[in-house]
Amino acid sequence: MTDLPTRTSRKMGLVIDLDTCVGCHACVISCKGWNTENDSAALSDQAPYGADPSGTFLNRVHSYEAQPEACSGQPAAAAQLVHFPKSCLHCEDAPCVTVCPTGASYKRVEDGIVLVNEDNCIGCGLCAWSCPYGARELDLAAGVMKKCTLCVDRIYNDTLPEEDRVPACVRTCPAGARHFGDLGDPASEVSKLVDARGGFDLMPEQGTKPVNKYLPPRPKDRLAAQPTGEIDLLAPLLAPVTDEPGGFLGWLDRALDKLPGGQH
Repeated sequence: MTDLPTRTSRKMGLVIDLDTCVGCHACVISCKGWNTENDSAALSDQAPYGADPSGTFLNRVHSYEAQPEACSGQPAAAAQLVHFPKSCLHCEDAPCVTVCPTGASYKRVEDGIVLVNEDNCIGCGLCAWSCPYGARELDLAAGVMKKCTLCVDRIYNDTLPEEDRVPACVRTCPAGARHFGDLGDPASEVSKLVDARGGFDLMPEQGTKPVNKYLPPRPKDRLAAQPTGEIDLLAPLLAPVTDEPGGFLGWLDRALDKLPGGQH
């Protein structure tokens, strides 16, 4: 068995904005690509193009239809589609670590990231059974457990440009729904974002104290209260960009003006 550290120097993790995620699966593909084609051990697929494909993924996106509750004297908002990315949450009290019989699963003191030493993993599956989030997957080809590493081979890689020293999923997200940083530092950008948006733990009743946080989706059919007549949804679209035509249309307008009878 592996003991958890009493404290970690940092709490590196993700903040995922459920209001912004569009369910494009770019994070899933980039994660699979980075962890298969680069320094990490490959994530195998079993008959990926067959009738019953399966494979190992460290990050998945689930989509749900949610019905917001009525609040502040307003009726319930319309149902909306919520895309829910899920990967290892790098819990402070990680049961996957303490249940491991060989010590293969461990939590790092320097940054709080939960990892697997694949040389010691026997593929028994106890860590997967103990994880309440279903964040671990047994790689059928390698016979060992795989999980999100927060791309430790990227975030500390000095040979990469600074903007690339974040997890592949964060770097790839086109909607800016994924954020990375030290959630143990109240002054960090991710901590400020959690405070400002009411970030929450996934399944807090499990007592695992996940480091990763989620930002709640906001109802899509409500506007902030405004005096009647002050909201014009089409105004940005109707406002003229310029008083004078430019480009080809500007040239055409000037050419037509030079024709007899074109001046007006």
